[in-house]
Amino acid sequence: MTVLTALALVAPSAAQAMSVAQFLAKAKALQAQGALAVLSPDAELLKREVAAIRAAYTADLRAARAAGKPPHSCPPETGKPRLSPRQMLAELEKIPPAKRGMSMKAAVYAYMKRTYPCR
Repeated sequence: MTVLTALALVAPSAAQAMSVAQFLAKAKALQAQGALAVLSPDAELLKREVAAIRAAYTADLRAARAAGKPPHSCPPETGKPRLSPRQMLAELEKIPPAKRGMSMKAAVYAYMKRTYPCR
């Protein structure tokens, strides 16, 4: 499971970027629902958020490479980064509450840059 696919299991469109605080609140509420979480509209909302971030991240990497610029981060070309939903939520929880107003996109990009720096 890729990092961003993992997020989908636990996000509005790019026009309505979700903050880390909003994402965490919705994810925790879904966790509390247990198996019934799949029926919640918020589950689909989280999936759309993650899909939009994944698409933007992939497009940004491709655009940078096509333009001959260094990419934002350098995830492995072979295989896919693995991160469970639980691990991703733990990473989001590490963000200080005062900084959780940042967008999920910014948080995911920061995570990818930290985890997969270009060397």
